[in-house]
Amino acid sequence: MTARAYRFHCTDGHVAIIDAHGVRVPSEAQIWTYAEQAARLAMERVGRGLDWSDWIVDVHDSSGRRVLTLAFKDVRDTLRGPALAA
Repeated sequence: MTARAYRFHCTDGHVAIIDAHGVRVPSEAQIWTYAEQAARLAMERVGRGLDWSDWIVDVHDSSGRRVLTLAFKDVRDTLRGPALAA
């Protein structure tokens, strides 16, 4: 099976971080994992101390169809580790 391209845009409805290039995802089952990575990358690059509670990752396939919306607040925080992630 060929990997399909998806775009992982991040937004709070006012500001957006646009994925202009997209990412090839090996299987549809991995889209959630890639969306979580997009959210973590945005928080790391822009600032983890900001209020990300209204932000989402808006995932679209190569035809522009929305395939997933993931709230940043639903992203598992692997950076802090399991003891502090509660």
